[in-house]
Amino acid sequence: MTGTERRTTIVEQIQNSKTPVSGTALAKQCDVSRQVIVQDIALIRAAGYDIISTNRGYILNAPHTLSRVFKVHHTDEQLEEELYSIVDLGGCVANVMVNHRVYGHMEAELGINSRRKAMAFIDDIKNGKSSPLKNITSNYHYHRVEADSEETLDMIEEMLKEKKFLVQ
Repeated sequence: MTGTERRTTIVEQIQNSKTPVSGTALAKQCDVSRQVIVQDIALIRAAGYDIISTNRGYILNAPHTLSRVFKVHHTDEQLEEELYSIVDLGGCVANVMVNHRVYGHMEAELGINSRRKAMAFIDDIKNGKSSPLKNITSNYHYHRVEADSEETLDMIEEMLKEKKFLVQ
């Protein structure tokens, strides 16, 4: 195993573990000394990973996000209201998906997590760069929405119901 492969393995082990991963366990798995693991951790940190050393092992300091898929329906005129309402409640509209009867499943990444990004997206639509994907399925579409908690996702779901955007 090369150093690059070993560091990739280390990152994957730390990312996939629900508990801290000890340097000793990583050393055994990679068949190297614990000191090599310590050096690898330094290189991994230098590459931009926020790895924290605890008395029980290594953990990755990554934001915890949850996601939920919502089936929605609205007009072009209501697009701004939908996006602003989701981001104002702390959500990120990660993507848009449609299930077309002829073309099948189509999906586009959006990453809209602020009013500024929502406004840029809406401006692109209004300026004729393209039309919303929902238009090919009679305004029916899905969004994967990400948030920091189930409570936030519940609030977004409730808002979509109140505005009659959510399809049951």
